[in-house]
Amino acid sequence: MTYDYEDALDYSSRWLDLIHRNEFPSKEEAYKIIDESKSNFAEHYNRNWLEYRKSVTESGDWAAVEWTGSGSVFKDVLGREYLDFLGGFGMMDLGWSHPDVVNAVKAQLNRSPMPSQELIDPLRGVLAKLLASITPGDLKYSWFAASGTEANEAAMKIAKLYTGKTAFIVGVRAFHGKTMGSLSLIGKADFRVPMGAMYAGPVYHVPFGDADAVEKQLEICEKVGIGVAAVMFEPIQGESGAIVPPDDFWPRIRAATKKHSVLLIADEVQTGLGRTGKLWGVDHWNVAPDILTVAKSLGGGVMPISAVCTTEEIFHPMMYPNPFMHTTTTGGGALACSAAIAAIHVTLRERLWEKAAEKGNYLISELEKFAAEYPQIYEKITGKGLLIGMHFKNPEIGYKVAAGLFKRSVVVAGTLTSAQTIRVEPPLIVTQEQIDTFLDRLGEVLQEIGTA
Repeated sequence: MTYDYEDALDYSSRWLDLIHRNEFPSKEEAYKIIDESKSNFAEHYNRNWLEYRKSVTESGDWAAVEWTGSGSVFKDVLGREYLDFLGGFGMMDLGWSHPDVVNAVKAQLNRSPMPSQELIDPLRGVLAKLLASITPGDLKYSWFAASGTEANEAAMKIAKLYTGKTAFIVGVRAFHGKTMGSLSLIGKADFRVPMGAMYAGPVYHVPFGDADAVEKQLEICEKVGIGVAAVMFEPIQGESGAIVPPDDFWPRIRAATKKHSVLLIADEVQTGLGRTGKLWGVDHWNVAPDILTVAKSLGGGVMPISAVCTTEEIFHPMMYPNPFMHTTTTGGGALACSAAIAAIHVTLRERLWEKAAEKGNYLISELEKFAAEYPQIYEKITGKGLLIGMHFKNPEIGYKVAAGLFKRSVVVAGTLTSAQTIRVEPPLIVTQEQIDTFLDRLGEVLQEIGTA
Protein backbone atom coordinates (compact mmCIF):
# COMPACT_ATOMS: atom_id res chain seq x y z
CA MET A 1 0.00 0.00 0.00
CA THR A 2 1.31 3.45 -0.91
CA TYR A 3 0.49 6.65 0.91
CA ASP A 4 0.24 10.24 -0.26
CA TYR A 5 0.80 12.42 2.79
CA GLU A 6 0.32 15.78 1.04
CA ASP A 7 -3.40 16.02 1.92
CA ALA A 8 -2.66 15.25 5.56
CA LEU A 9 0.10 17.85 5.61
CA ASP A 10 -2.20 20.49 4.11
CA TYR A 11 -5.01 19.62 6.51
CA SER A 12 -2.83 19.68 9.62
CA SER A 13 -1.23 22.94 8.43
CA ARG A 14 -4.61 24.64 8.14
CA TRP A 15 -5.63 23.50 11.60
CA LEU A 16 -2.33 24.52 13.16
CA ASP A 17 -2.95 27.97 11.74
CA LEU A 18 -6.40 28.03 13.39
CA ILE A 19 -4.95 26.80 16.70
CA HIS A 20 -2.39 29.61 16.73
CA ARG A 21 -4.89 32.37 16.06
CA ASN A 22 -6.11 34.53 18.93
CA GLU A 23 -9.08 36.02 17.11
CA PHE A 24 -12.31 34.23 16.26
CA PRO A 25 -12.66 32.76 12.76
CA SER A 26 -14.71 34.74 10.28
CA LYS A 27 -18.37 33.78 10.01
CA GLU A 28 -17.66 31.92 6.79
CA GLU A 29 -14.78 30.05 8.42
CA ALA A 30 -16.88 29.33 11.50
CA TYR A 31 -19.64 27.65 9.51
CA LYS A 32 -17.02 25.64 7.65
CA ILE A 33 -15.55 24.49 11.00
CA ILE A 34 -19.03 23.51 12.23
CA ASP A 35 -19.73 21.41 9.13
CA GLU A 36 -16.24 19.93 9.22
CA SER A 37 -16.51 19.04 12.91
CA LYS A 38 -19.86 17.41 12.37
CA SER A 39 -18.45 15.37 9.51
CA ASN A 40 -15.28 14.40 11.39
CA PHE A 41 -17.22 13.17 14.42
CA ALA A 42 -19.66 11.23 12.24
CA GLU A 43 -17.06 9.68 9.96
CA HIS A 44 -13.99 9.27 12.14
CA TYR A 45 -14.83 9.56 15.85
CA ASN A 46 -18.31 8.41 16.94
CA ARG A 47 -21.45 9.08 14.91
CA ASN A 48 -23.87 8.31 17.75
CA TRP A 49 -21.96 10.66 20.06
CA LEU A 50 -23.52 13.46 18.03
CA GLU A 51 -27.03 12.08 18.43
CA TYR A 52 -26.58 11.80 22.20
CA ARG A 53 -25.90 15.52 22.54
CA LYS A 54 -29.63 15.84 23.28
CA SER A 55 -29.64 19.45 24.42
CA VAL A 56 -27.94 20.46 21.18
CA THR A 57 -30.02 18.42 18.75
CA GLU A 58 -33.31 19.45 20.36
CA SER A 59 -32.51 23.16 20.33
CA GLY A 60 -31.95 23.41 16.61
CA ASP A 61 -28.22 24.21 16.98
CA TRP A 62 -27.23 20.64 16.31
CA ALA A 63 -23.70 21.44 15.25
CA ALA A 64 -22.68 23.87 18.01
CA VAL A 65 -18.88 23.70 18.33
CA GLU A 66 -17.10 25.04 21.41
CA TRP A 67 -14.11 27.29 20.83
CA THR A 68 -12.89 29.13 23.94
CA GLY A 69 -13.81 29.76 27.55
CA SER A 70 -13.04 31.71 30.71
CA GLY A 71 -14.40 31.24 34.21
CA SER A 72 -17.94 29.82 34.08
CA VAL A 73 -18.62 30.97 30.52
CA PHE A 74 -17.50 29.52 27.20
CA LYS A 75 -18.08 30.53 23.59
CA ASP A 76 -18.80 28.50 20.50
CA VAL A 77 -17.07 29.04 17.17
CA LEU A 78 -19.66 31.68 16.21
CA GLY A 79 -18.89 33.67 19.37
CA ARG A 80 -22.13 32.81 21.17
CA GLU A 81 -21.79 32.63 24.97
CA TYR A 82 -22.92 29.72 27.14
CA LEU A 83 -23.18 29.51 30.92
CA ASP A 84 -21.44 26.30 32.00
CA PHE A 85 -23.41 24.41 34.65
CA LEU A 86 -21.94 21.05 33.61
CA GLY A 87 -18.29 21.77 34.40
CA GLY A 88 -16.96 18.90 32.32
CA PHE A 89 -18.65 16.44 34.72
CA GLY A 90 -16.51 17.81 37.55
CA MET A 91 -13.33 18.57 35.61
CA MET A 92 -13.82 22.37 35.60
CA ASP A 93 -13.83 23.09 39.34
CA LEU A 94 -11.64 26.14 38.65
CA GLY A 95 -13.60 27.08 35.54
CA TRP A 96 -12.31 27.40 32.01
CA SER A 97 -8.68 28.44 31.47
CA HIS A 98 -7.85 29.47 35.03
CA PRO A 99 -4.91 31.86 34.53
CA ASP A 100 -2.82 30.51 37.43
CA VAL A 101 -3.01 26.97 36.07
CA VAL A 102 -2.50 27.99 32.44
CA ASN A 103 0.53 30.10 33.36
CA ALA A 104 2.10 27.30 35.38
CA VAL A 105 1.72 24.91 32.45
CA LYS A 106 3.10 27.49 29.99
CA ALA A 107 6.15 28.05 32.19
CA GLN A 108 6.82 24.32 32.48
CA LEU A 109 6.20 23.86 28.75
CA ASN A 110 8.97 26.35 28.00
CA ARG A 111 11.30 24.48 30.34
CA SER A 112 10.60 20.77 29.73
CA PRO A 113 7.27 19.25 28.65
CA MET A 114 7.98 15.59 29.51
CA PRO A 115 10.50 13.76 31.74
CA SER A 116 13.35 11.56 30.57
CA GLN A 117 11.97 8.59 32.57
CA GLU A 118 15.50 7.93 33.87
CA LEU A 119 16.44 11.00 35.91
CA ILE A 120 14.32 12.35 38.76
CA ASP A 121 11.67 14.79 37.57
CA PRO A 122 11.00 17.10 40.54
CA LEU A 123 7.36 17.98 39.97
CA ARG A 124 6.18 14.40 40.40
CA GLY A 125 7.70 14.40 43.86
CA VAL A 126 6.33 17.85 44.68
CA LEU A 127 2.79 16.80 43.76
CA ALA A 128 3.07 13.56 45.73
CA LYS A 129 4.20 15.50 48.81
CA LEU A 130 1.36 18.00 48.39
CA LEU A 131 -1.21 15.22 48.20
CA ALA A 132 0.25 13.59 51.31
CA SER A 133 -0.22 16.88 53.16
CA ILE A 134 -3.88 17.41 52.21
CA THR A 135 -5.42 13.92 52.02
CA PRO A 136 -7.16 12.35 55.04
CA GLY A 137 -5.50 9.99 57.50
CA ASP A 138 -2.01 8.62 56.92
CA LEU A 139 -2.01 8.57 53.11
CA LYS A 140 1.58 9.20 52.11
CA TYR A 141 2.46 7.79 48.67
CA SER A 142 0.89 8.63 45.31
CA TRP A 143 1.03 7.17 41.80
CA PHE A 144 -0.04 9.25 38.78
CA ALA A 145 -1.84 8.61 35.50
CA ALA A 146 -4.09 10.58 33.18
CA SER A 147 -7.66 9.46 33.95
CA GLY A 148 -9.89 8.38 36.79
CA THR A 149 -10.27 4.84 35.51
CA GLU A 150 -6.48 4.43 35.44
CA ALA A 151 -6.30 5.56 39.06
CA ASN A 152 -9.00 3.06 40.00
CA GLU A 153 -7.23 0.28 38.11
CA ALA A 154 -4.09 1.07 40.10
CA ALA A 155 -6.09 1.08 43.34
CA MET A 156 -7.37 -2.40 42.54
CA LYS A 157 -3.84 -3.66 41.85
CA ILE A 158 -2.46 -2.10 45.02
CA ALA A 159 -5.24 -3.68 47.08
CA LYS A 160 -4.59 -7.10 45.56
CA LEU A 161 -0.81 -6.81 45.98
CA TYR A 162 -1.06 -5.78 49.62
CA THR A 163 -3.76 -8.20 50.75
CA GLY A 164 -3.08 -11.16 48.50
CA LYS A 165 -6.86 -11.37 48.02
CA THR A 166 -8.97 -10.91 44.89
CA ALA A 167 -12.62 -10.07 45.69
CA PHE A 168 -14.16 -6.58 45.75
CA ILE A 169 -17.39 -5.25 47.24
CA VAL A 170 -18.84 -2.25 45.39
CA GLY A 171 -22.10 -0.37 44.94
CA VAL A 172 -25.08 -0.90 42.69
CA ARG A 173 -25.18 1.99 40.16
CA ALA A 174 -21.54 2.78 40.99
CA PHE A 175 -19.31 4.33 38.34
CA HIS A 176 -15.56 3.71 38.55
CA GLY A 177 -14.42 3.88 34.92
CA LYS A 178 -14.53 1.83 31.73
CA THR A 179 -11.21 0.04 31.40
CA MET A 180 -11.72 -3.66 32.08
CA GLY A 181 -10.83 -3.73 35.76
CA SER A 182 -12.76 -0.59 36.61
CA LEU A 183 -15.61 -1.73 34.37
CA SER A 184 -15.91 -4.89 36.45
CA LEU A 185 -16.75 -2.71 39.44
CA ILE A 186 -19.36 -0.58 37.67
CA GLY A 187 -22.86 -1.15 39.00
CA LYS A 188 -24.71 -0.53 35.73
CA ALA A 189 -25.70 -3.11 33.13
CA ASP A 190 -25.53 -0.56 30.27
CA PHE A 191 -21.74 -0.70 30.27
CA ARG A 192 -21.10 -4.22 31.59
CA VAL A 193 -23.38 -6.49 29.57
CA PRO A 194 -22.08 -5.69 26.07
CA MET A 195 -18.51 -6.51 27.11
CA GLY A 196 -19.19 -10.05 28.31
CA ALA A 197 -16.82 -11.61 30.84
CA MET A 198 -15.43 -9.19 33.41
CA TYR A 199 -12.55 -9.33 35.91
CA ALA A 200 -12.15 -12.96 37.02
CA GLY A 201 -11.95 -12.15 40.73
CA PRO A 202 -15.34 -12.12 42.51
CA VAL A 203 -17.12 -8.75 42.55
CA TYR A 204 -20.11 -8.32 44.84
CA HIS A 205 -22.54 -5.45 44.26
CA VAL A 206 -24.56 -4.15 47.19
CA PRO A 207 -27.02 -1.24 47.38
CA PHE A 208 -25.18 2.06 47.78
CA GLY A 209 -25.75 3.56 51.20
CA ASP A 210 -26.82 0.25 52.77
CA ALA A 211 -24.28 -0.38 55.52
CA ASP A 212 -26.18 -3.51 56.62
CA ALA A 213 -25.62 -5.02 53.16
CA VAL A 214 -21.89 -4.28 53.23
CA GLU A 215 -21.50 -5.75 56.71
CA LYS A 216 -23.48 -8.84 55.74
CA GLN A 217 -21.47 -9.40 52.54
CA LEU A 218 -18.20 -9.12 54.47
CA GLU A 219 -19.46 -11.66 57.00
CA ILE A 220 -20.58 -14.08 54.28
CA CYS A 221 -17.25 -13.83 52.43
CA GLU A 222 -15.35 -14.52 55.63
CA LYS A 223 -17.53 -17.53 56.52
CA VAL A 224 -17.18 -19.15 53.11
CA GLY A 225 -13.49 -18.35 52.76
CA ILE A 226 -13.59 -15.74 49.98
CA GLY A 227 -10.78 -13.25 50.42
CA VAL A 228 -11.93 -9.66 49.96
CA ALA A 229 -9.19 -7.25 48.90
CA ALA A 230 -11.23 -4.07 49.28
CA VAL A 231 -14.57 -2.37 49.62
CA MET A 232 -14.81 0.52 47.15
CA PHE A 233 -17.38 3.32 46.96
CA GLU A 234 -17.73 6.88 45.77
CA PRO A 235 -18.38 9.13 48.79
CA ILE A 236 -21.37 10.48 46.87
CA GLN A 237 -22.39 8.67 43.70
CA GLY A 238 -21.86 11.10 40.82
CA GLU A 239 -22.87 9.48 37.55
CA SER A 240 -25.95 8.01 39.26
CA GLY A 241 -27.14 11.54 39.97
CA ALA A 242 -25.44 12.97 43.08
CA ILE A 243 -26.75 10.28 45.45
CA VAL A 244 -25.80 11.01 49.08
CA PRO A 245 -25.63 8.01 51.44
CA PRO A 246 -27.08 8.04 54.99
CA ASP A 247 -24.79 9.67 57.53
CA ASP A 248 -23.97 6.36 59.21
CA PHE A 249 -22.87 4.66 55.99
CA TRP A 250 -19.21 5.65 55.74
CA PRO A 251 -18.43 5.35 59.49
CA ARG A 252 -20.02 1.89 59.57
CA ILE A 253 -18.26 0.52 56.50
CA ARG A 254 -14.97 1.93 57.83
CA ALA A 255 -15.51 0.01 61.07
CA ALA A 256 -16.60 -3.14 59.20
CA THR A 257 -13.59 -3.17 56.87
CA LYS A 258 -11.23 -2.82 59.82
CA LYS A 259 -13.02 -5.64 61.65
CA HIS A 260 -12.56 -7.99 58.68
CA SER A 261 -9.05 -6.75 57.71
CA VAL A 262 -10.29 -5.47 54.35
CA LEU A 263 -9.10 -2.27 52.68
CA LEU A 264 -11.45 0.67 52.13
CA ILE A 265 -11.08 2.59 48.85
CA ALA A 266 -12.68 6.01 48.36
CA ASP A 267 -13.23 6.86 44.70
CA GLU A 268 -12.89 10.66 44.87
CA VAL A 269 -12.43 11.03 41.10
CA GLN A 270 -15.42 13.38 40.93
CA THR A 271 -15.95 14.40 44.56
CA GLY A 272 -12.36 15.30 45.42
CA LEU A 273 -10.85 18.78 45.83
CA GLY A 274 -13.89 20.67 47.06
CA ARG A 275 -16.77 19.71 44.77
CA THR A 276 -19.10 18.54 47.57
CA GLY A 277 -18.45 21.33 50.07
CA LYS A 278 -15.53 19.59 51.79
CA LEU A 279 -12.01 19.21 50.42
CA TRP A 280 -12.68 15.45 50.18
CA GLY A 281 -16.06 13.79 50.04
CA VAL A 282 -15.20 11.45 52.94
CA ASP A 283 -14.54 14.52 55.10
CA HIS A 284 -18.31 14.89 55.51
CA TRP A 285 -18.17 11.80 57.73
CA ASN A 286 -14.63 12.18 59.17
CA VAL A 287 -13.51 8.91 57.59
CA ALA A 288 -9.96 8.14 56.45
CA PRO A 289 -9.82 5.47 53.72
CA ASP A 290 -6.88 3.16 53.10
CA ILE A 291 -6.70 4.17 49.45
CA LEU A 292 -8.06 7.31 47.74
CA THR A 293 -8.29 8.05 44.03
CA VAL A 294 -8.66 11.52 42.50
CA ALA A 295 -8.77 12.84 38.93
CA LYS A 296 -11.03 15.22 36.95
CA SER A 297 -10.41 18.56 38.74
CA LEU A 298 -6.86 17.61 39.79
CA GLY A 299 -5.59 19.05 36.50
CA GLY A 300 -7.35 22.37 37.07
CA GLY A 301 -9.37 21.97 33.89
CA VAL A 302 -6.17 22.39 31.86
CA MET A 303 -4.33 19.03 31.86
CA PRO A 304 -5.47 15.41 32.32
CA ILE A 305 -4.04 13.87 35.50
CA SER A 306 -5.15 11.39 38.13
CA ALA A 307 -3.67 9.97 41.31
CA VAL A 308 -4.07 7.04 43.65
CA CYS A 309 -2.94 7.79 47.20
CA THR A 310 -2.30 5.32 50.00
CA THR A 311 -0.26 4.64 53.12
CA GLU A 312 3.40 3.67 53.16
CA GLU A 313 2.57 0.18 54.42
CA ILE A 314 0.00 -0.51 51.71
CA PHE A 315 2.18 1.00 48.96
CA HIS A 316 5.21 -1.08 49.96
CA PRO A 317 4.53 -3.92 47.43
CA MET A 318 4.52 -1.30 44.68
CA MET A 319 8.09 -0.37 45.66
CA TYR A 320 9.72 -3.63 46.75
CA PRO A 321 11.13 -5.77 45.31
CA ASN A 322 10.03 -4.33 41.95
CA PRO A 323 9.52 -0.54 41.73
CA PHE A 324 8.19 -0.98 38.18
CA MET A 325 5.25 -3.15 39.20
CA HIS A 326 2.78 -0.64 37.78
CA THR A 327 4.01 2.17 35.51
CA THR A 328 2.95 4.48 32.71
CA THR A 329 5.23 6.41 30.37
CA THR A 330 3.17 9.58 30.23
CA GLY A 331 1.31 9.55 33.56
CA GLY A 332 2.50 12.22 35.95
CA GLY A 333 4.35 14.12 33.23
CA ALA A 334 5.75 17.54 34.01
CA LEU A 335 2.96 19.52 32.33
CA ALA A 336 0.25 17.54 34.12
CA CYS A 337 2.00 17.85 37.49
CA SER A 338 2.50 21.60 37.06
CA ALA A 339 -1.24 21.96 36.40
CA ALA A 340 -2.12 19.87 39.46
CA ILE A 341 0.25 21.81 41.73
CA ALA A 342 -1.32 25.07 40.58
CA ALA A 343 -4.86 23.67 40.91
CA ILE A 344 -4.23 22.54 44.49
CA HIS A 345 -2.67 25.91 45.29
CA VAL A 346 -5.69 27.83 43.97
CA THR A 347 -8.13 25.50 45.74
CA LEU A 348 -6.38 25.94 49.09
CA ARG A 349 -5.75 29.67 48.68
CA GLU A 350 -9.37 30.41 47.80
CA ARG A 351 -10.77 27.75 50.19
CA LEU A 352 -13.03 26.71 47.34
CA TRP A 353 -14.69 23.87 49.26
CA GLU A 354 -16.21 26.46 51.61
CA LYS A 355 -17.51 28.44 48.66
CA ALA A 356 -18.92 25.25 47.14
CA ALA A 357 -20.76 24.53 50.38
CA GLU A 358 -22.23 28.04 50.60
CA LYS A 359 -23.25 28.24 46.95
CA GLY A 360 -24.50 24.66 46.98
CA ASN A 361 -26.73 25.24 50.00
CA TYR A 362 -28.32 28.20 48.25
CA LEU A 363 -28.70 26.44 44.90
CA ILE A 364 -30.14 23.24 46.39
CA SER A 365 -32.67 25.19 48.46
CA GLU A 366 -33.83 27.09 45.37
CA LEU A 367 -34.08 23.89 43.32
CA GLU A 368 -36.13 22.28 46.08
CA LYS A 369 -38.57 25.18 45.78
CA PHE A 370 -38.94 24.40 42.08
CA ALA A 371 -39.47 20.72 42.91
CA ALA A 372 -42.27 21.66 45.32
CA GLU A 373 -43.82 24.03 42.77
CA TYR A 374 -43.69 21.49 39.92
CA PRO A 375 -44.41 18.05 41.45
CA GLN A 376 -45.56 16.81 38.03
CA ILE A 377 -42.04 17.49 36.70
CA TYR A 378 -39.68 16.69 39.57
CA GLU A 379 -39.09 13.51 41.53
CA LYS A 380 -36.49 14.97 43.93
CA ILE A 381 -33.31 17.03 44.36
CA THR A 382 -30.15 15.35 45.69
CA GLY A 383 -26.54 16.26 46.33
CA LYS A 384 -24.05 18.19 48.44
CA GLY A 385 -22.08 21.31 47.60
CA LEU A 386 -22.02 21.85 43.86
CA LEU A 387 -22.59 18.20 42.96
CA ILE A 388 -26.35 18.27 42.51
CA GLY A 389 -28.89 15.98 40.85
CA MET A 390 -32.26 17.10 39.50
CA HIS A 391 -34.37 13.92 39.26
CA PHE A 392 -37.40 14.09 36.98
CA LYS A 393 -40.49 11.93 36.56
CA ASN A 394 -39.15 10.42 33.34
CA PRO A 395 -36.28 10.81 30.84
CA GLU A 396 -38.46 12.75 28.39
CA ILE A 397 -38.95 15.55 30.90
CA GLY A 398 -35.22 15.67 31.67
CA TYR A 399 -34.54 15.84 27.93
CA LYS A 400 -36.88 18.84 27.62
CA VAL A 401 -35.24 20.59 30.58
CA ALA A 402 -31.72 20.14 29.19
CA ALA A 403 -32.83 21.25 25.73
CA GLY A 404 -34.77 24.22 27.10
CA LEU A 405 -31.75 25.39 29.06
CA PHE A 406 -29.50 25.01 26.03
CA LYS A 407 -31.87 27.17 24.02
CA ARG A 408 -31.30 29.77 26.74
CA SER A 409 -27.50 29.34 26.54
CA VAL A 410 -27.08 27.23 29.67
CA VAL A 411 -25.28 23.87 29.45
CA VAL A 412 -26.23 20.91 31.66
CA ALA A 413 -26.37 17.18 30.88
CA GLY A 414 -27.94 13.92 31.93
CA THR A 415 -26.14 10.93 33.41
CA LEU A 416 -24.53 9.64 30.19
CA THR A 417 -27.25 7.29 28.90
CA SER A 418 -30.30 8.86 30.57
CA ALA A 419 -31.77 12.33 30.93
CA GLN A 420 -34.07 11.36 33.80
CA THR A 421 -31.48 12.83 36.13
CA ILE A 422 -29.71 16.05 35.19
CA ARG A 423 -26.46 16.81 36.99
CA VAL A 424 -25.80 20.41 37.99
CA GLU A 425 -22.02 20.87 38.36
CA PRO A 426 -20.95 24.46 37.76
CA PRO A 427 -17.35 25.49 38.41
CA LEU A 428 -16.70 26.20 42.08
CA ILE A 429 -15.80 29.76 41.09
CA VAL A 430 -19.31 30.39 39.69
CA THR A 431 -20.67 33.77 40.82
CA GLN A 432 -23.90 34.45 42.67
CA GLU A 433 -25.12 36.42 39.66
CA GLN A 434 -24.50 33.43 37.39
CA ILE A 435 -26.33 31.10 39.78
CA ASP A 436 -29.33 33.44 39.79
CA THR A 437 -29.22 33.64 35.98
CA PHE A 438 -29.29 29.85 35.83
CA LEU A 439 -32.27 29.75 38.20
CA ASP A 440 -34.14 32.40 36.21
CA ARG A 441 -33.66 30.51 32.95
CA LEU A 442 -34.54 27.19 34.57
CA GLY A 443 -37.72 28.80 35.89
CA GLU A 444 -38.66 29.81 32.35
CA VAL A 445 -38.09 26.25 31.11
CA LEU A 446 -40.16 24.70 33.91
CA GLN A 447 -43.01 27.11 33.30
CA GLU A 448 -42.91 26.30 29.59
CA ILE A 449 -43.00 22.54 30.26
CA GLY A 450 -45.58 22.85 33.03
CA THR A 451 -48.05 24.71 30.87
CA ALA A 452 -47.50 22.66 27.70
